Amino acid sequence: MKNLVIFLLLLASACSASAQQKMSCCSPSSTDAFSQLGSDKEFVRSHPLPLPFTYRSANGKAIVFRAADGSEAYGWEIRAKSPTNNFLLVIHEWWGLNDYIKQVSEKLWEDLGNVNVIALDLYDKKVATNREDAAKFMQAASSERIYSIIRGAINYAGSNARIFTIGWCFGGGWSLQSSIMAGKQGAGCVMYYGMPEKDVEKLKTLNGDVLGIFGDKDQWINPKVVDAFAADMNKADKKLIVKRYDADHGFANPSNPIYDKSATEDAYKNTLSFLKSKMM
Repeated sequence: MKNLVIFLLLLASACSASAQQKMSCCSPSSTDAFSQLGSDKEFVRSHPLPLPFTYRSANGKAIVFRAADGSEAYGWEIRAKSPTNNFLLVIHEWWGLNDYIKQVSEKLWEDLGNVNVIALDLYDKKVATNREDAAKFMQAASSERIYSIIRGAINYAGSNARIFTIGWCFGGGWSLQSSIMAGKQGAGCVMYYGMPEKDVEKLKTLNGDVLGIFGDKDQWINPKVVDAFAADMNKADKKLIVKRYDADHGFANPSNPIYDKSATEDAYKNTLSFLKSKMM
């Protein structure tokens, strides 16, 4: 009986340690918190319907790869013109992997030069065309599933890949999480008005620098949140470059009526300069 009790105690301890390890790897509170904004009516109303848009590419193609859990995951890829270990993971807004994301992915591919670009689909082929569906998809996207997709994409790129990430809004937070996940393969992160990671210990594992692009009129990823992120990155001894604009959340989306052309162009110029300096 005594031996049985000892065995059960050891088993419970092992299970607890395993659960804690899984939580630390797969439960980013910052991105979870952002996803729950889908139930915030003001946040939902702040996203006007995207203007209709269709994009056809001669270079990009849909791909299927294995997520870390062995299931199928989806994306849209443009391969580099010459062999290179540089990979840019592009992460969509709360609308999903739509044609706007494909267009900006190809523009980045053209402007950056020799790089492989993979736009990830974190919604498993679901694309929203209205706010209600976008809110529903964002809330339903579990961290565990998203982590599995991102890990699968990093594996797809290969062990020698230098991983760069970029994302907007919902994807801005996941751009940062993807760079954290990339570990030593991480080479640079760009996040547009995404929720920052608040765990300094996680930030310490970043390998590349971060460019954060934010709007001072943003009610959610507001200046106070950005300042706290800068302080946390300083505590983690990691480099953060912050670019602030007199603009609102989602200002870089051309389908959004609050689109700010001047801010978007300057932010994109800074994005290219940051990524090119890391890809050399």
